[in-house]
Amino acid sequence: MSKNLNILTNGILKENPVLVLLLGMCPTLGTTTSAFNGFGMGVATMFVLVCSNLVISLLKNIIPDKVRIPAFIVIIASFVTVVEMIMQAYMPPLYESLGLFIPLIVVNCIVLARAESFASKNSPLASILDGVGMGVGFTFALTLLGCVREFLGTGRIFNQTVFPEDYGLLTFVLAPGAFIVLGFLIVIVNKLKTTKN
Repeated sequence: MSKNLNILTNGILKENPVLVLLLGMCPTLGTTTSAFNGFGMGVATMFVLVCSNLVISLLKNIIPDKVRIPAFIVIIASFVTVVEMIMQAYMPPLYESLGLFIPLIVVNCIVLARAESFASKNSPLASILDGVGMGVGFTFALTLLGCVREFLGTGRIFNQTVFPEDYGLLTFVLAPGAFIVLGFLIVIVNKLKTTKN
């Protein structure tokens, strides 16, 4: 039981894909202009992670080594297509906002890395837990980054006004703001890790 709990919690802080491992920087920097966008991208990626980890774990003994990576990409692409169709049908504003970043989940290094390093070597239950843990960590990091950027840039959090937009700094909604906020969040996480040790 403690092994499963360790697998589940590993991706949230200890090996957070964004704040510790620095994986998936393209969607991290590109989609976090608001908390809602960051949360939506995180949940979409988590769904793909969990489902692809499960299927890859179930098929790990059937997939030949020579076509392992292409097979993983086909499995991942299938779930990304499902996510894309669901978003397009039921969440058009989020779909429009995330745009090209949704199909790019197929080649997201977090998803491919977990498929290769974990799901292809572990049981289905452990693979699901790993997908959930990494997905929650990714969603947490993107939502936090989106909250900070949206707050500093527009005075809002999840589109709820905290202070007038006139006092916001446009820089934080633009690309440089993503790098600045991400850098500070990484510093804070590293400081917390060294203090804890």
